[in-house]
Order: sequence, then C-alpha cells, then structure tokens
Amino acid sequence: MPLTLFPIELFSESLLLICSILVLAAVLVTTLGSRWGVPSLLLFILLGMVVGQDGLGLKIDDYEVAESFGHFAMTIILFTAGFETSLSETKPVFRKGIILSSLGVFLTVILTGLFVWIAFGDRWGIPILVCFLLAAILSSTDSTSVFSVLKSKKLRLREHLAPMIELESGSNDPMAYTLTIVLVKLLTTKGLFENGGGTVALTVGLVLFIQIAVGLIVGLGVGHAAKWLMAKINLPSFAITSILLLSIGMFANGLASLFSGNGLLAIYVTALIIGNHVKLKQPREVSHFFDGLTWLMQLAMFLVLGLLARPSHMLPMLLPALLIGSFLLFVARPLSVFACLLPFRSLSGRAKFLTSWVGLKGAGPILFALCPVVAGLEHASEIFNIVVLITLFSLLVQGGSIGKMAGWLNLSYAEDPKAEVFGMEIPEEMGILRDHIVSADDLVGGSTLRDLHLPHGIRVMMVKRGENFLVPHGSMALEEGDNLIIIMGDSDD
Repeated sequence: MPLTLFPIELFSESLLLICSILVLAAVLVTTLGSRWGVPSLLLFILLGMVVGQDGLGLKIDDYEVAESFGHFAMTIILFTAGFETSLSETKPVFRKGIILSSLGVFLTVILTGLFVWIAFGDRWGIPILVCFLLAAILSSTDSTSVFSVLKSKKLRLREHLAPMIELESGSNDPMAYTLTIVLVKLLTTKGLFENGGGTVALTVGLVLFIQIAVGLIVGLGVGHAAKWLMAKINLPSFAITSILLLSIGMFANGLASLFSGNGLLAIYVTALIIGNHVKLKQPREVSHFFDGLTWLMQLAMFLVLGLLARPSHMLPMLLPALLIGSFLLFVARPLSVFACLLPFRSLSGRAKFLTSWVGLKGAGPILFALCPVVAGLEHASEIFNIVVLITLFSLLVQGGSIGKMAGWLNLSYAEDPKAEVFGMEIPEEMGILRDHIVSADDLVGGSTLRDLHLPHGIRVMMVKRGENFLVPHGSMALEEGDNLIIIMGDSDD
C-alpha cells in the first residue's frame, strides 16, 4: 500500500506513526552497517529513497521546509563537533586543519569547477558560475560522515591525523556554505554583471570577508560571554545545562545571520570555546546528551534528504556524477590537500594521501544543494541529483575503505582494550576507571587482595566473579579470572 494513501499532516498521528517506523528502521540498519562494514549514514539515505516517492510512495517535495530543517539539524551537529573538539589535541595540527578547511575548500572549488565546465559546460549549455556552484556544494568534507566512520571503525591513526581530519571536517562546512550562498546570490541578482567582472569580484570578496569576519567575531564574543555566564550561575542538572548551552549556540547562529555573517561558523566557534574553557560539573553527561541529540538529527536529516531524492530522476545523471565524483576523489581532493600541506614537511606523503582519501561527503553537500532549488535556479534539479549520487558514491567507496586504506598505508594501530567497567562512571577529577583480570602470576605472592600490593593511587572498587559482583576488602581471597574494577587517581598516603 503506497504511503501516500495515509493522510499526512504536520504533527498528526499518521505523521508520528510513519516517523517512528522510519526511525526504528534506521536504528536497526545501523547494526547491519557495522556488520557489513558499510557506513550507517549511507543506509539512512537509501532507506529514505526506498520509502520515498519512487519506492513505497511517501511523497515529500517541500524543499523549503526540508532546507530549514536541514539547516537546524546542521547547527546542532556543528555545535556538538565544536563542543567535542579538544584544543589541546588539535593544537599541534591547528594550522594544518584550518588551512585545509579554508584554502583547501577554495582550491577544490576551482579545480572541480573548471573540470565540470570543460567536460559538461558546452554539452549542457550552462554558464561557468553554475559549474563553480556545483563544485562549491561538493567542496566540504562532511563532519557527520567523518566522525561516524572514524568512531564506528575505532580507527587510531598515526602522525596525529585523527585530530587534524576531525578539525578540518568540522570547520570546512561554513566555508563551503558561504561559497554556495555567494554563488547563488550572484546567479539570482539581475544586472550584476553589467558593471563588469571587477565589480563582481569585488562583491564576492566583500561578501566572503563579511561572512567570515562576522561569524568569527560573533562566535568569539558569544563563546566568552557563555564562559562568564556559566561561571556565575549554578544549574540544578546536566539536562538544564545542556539545554542552556545549546540555546547559547543557537543565539550565536542567529545573531551572526542577523548581521549577514556565517551562522554555522559562529555556532562552531562558540561551541569550541564552551567545550574547552567552560568548567562543567557533569561534562560527560552533557557530552552524552549532545551525542544522542546529534545522532537523532543526522538520522532524521539523512532520512529526509533520502526521501527527497528520486532514483528515476537520478538515473540520467549517473554517468556525469560518476565522472565528477571520480575527478573529485582522485584528482581535485588530493591536489588541494597536497598543496595545502606542502609546507609541513614533518607529515609523510602517506599521511597526506590518507587525508585526501578521508574526504567523505554526506548530508552537508545534499543540504547545500537545496539552496539553488529553493532559489529557483535553472539546472538546480540536475545539481541536486548529481550531488546525491556523488554522496552515495563517496560513502560507498571511501567510507567502506578507510580502515583498509589506513592499514595498507601503515597509518593505523590497534586500539587500547576498552575497560570493562559495567556502566559505572566517576567524575573526571576523581581519576579514571580500569579493569584487570587476575592471572596465576598475580597470586604467586598470596591469594588475598592485600597480597597484590597495589601502588599508591590505585584502589579496587568492585570484584566481578562470574555473574556475581563482590564488595572488595583486604582479606578477600581472589581467584584466577576475577575481574577487578579499579580507580586510578591521586593518593593522600
């Protein structure tokens, strides 16, 4: 039965029913994704396409609502990315990441735009600015996709690559979005080109400067104001704290947009300051809150974008999308990465190549592709379909091979075994939790807990024996195979 037979209205029971089924199905496919080694985000988009108009018949064609929801979801995703980015970890690679997220995006746009114009400009009869618009939409590496793949595959990379890649992917969306908006404005403003190319170039430069400058100023200002505010107030729970922090980020986004600045850049910078300079009472719980909210947003956003994509309209664009996607993957992205990282001789060629390979596309480019559609530009539907196809291509080819590529380049190493602490958590200032399996060697000097002679600062909190949990004491007789849950912190003796 086609889903269009259901009466669907905003906030109606039918809509809630369908949404709950879609979310349930999306959560279930994540288990399949991890088992097959396929990025879950790819499955989310495919699920939306299966349920959509060309599949089961759920029709969603309000691009303005989809763009508004996608922008809202993107602000939350970028806030979480900034909040969880550690400046202490990214400090050694900060310049590299920022150069990649700014100059790297610009070079990718130039190279890809010229390729599209040379290969398809005359054939499609499209102006060069439209070619550069398509390139700008595709220029960023999607933070959601990169974070998801790195975390799901539990990759630990050498040469300090993970912080650099995460910083780049988290901070290059604002640059790509700014270029997209500027090009859309140029293509929709009548009479702009009558004053000559110099006027156009000056206009573009001025808009870029205002977007970035206002975004940075607002982000820094709101971030430091939040630092002062959080030091003055005492909130009753981590939930209220999380809501307040998110509202501060939304305020930064809206304030920057009000003054013609880049709201995405403002919210990212604000979150970066809050995450690194605001002392929270329950930072782990707040981080879990944002992680859950981000997963919900990216899941919903990928589903909605998948519902908008129609395979019947995408099929004629398959060959151009594969050609453009291949050029972007094998030529434009590597050239821009190697050019940006050329001054950093300490970084090996293998590391630069892997950085270029981890240029995943995701919901960001598809969301940006809605801008020309909403603006009513000619060729907007072709741009949207090409972007969706290239995103699927990127997630399938790059997302499914990052782990193998890192291993082949000898840039990954085994992750430290995760401590089995059975759901227990402690405040960070108290120390860290670890576990230890009692071996026969541990019992040579005696079988009691006291006989282990643990170093200062280490205390046993719990003993798990089989399915039973035991409260430890000095005279407890240990057995081989017991799992000791220990806390490591400062000692006062």
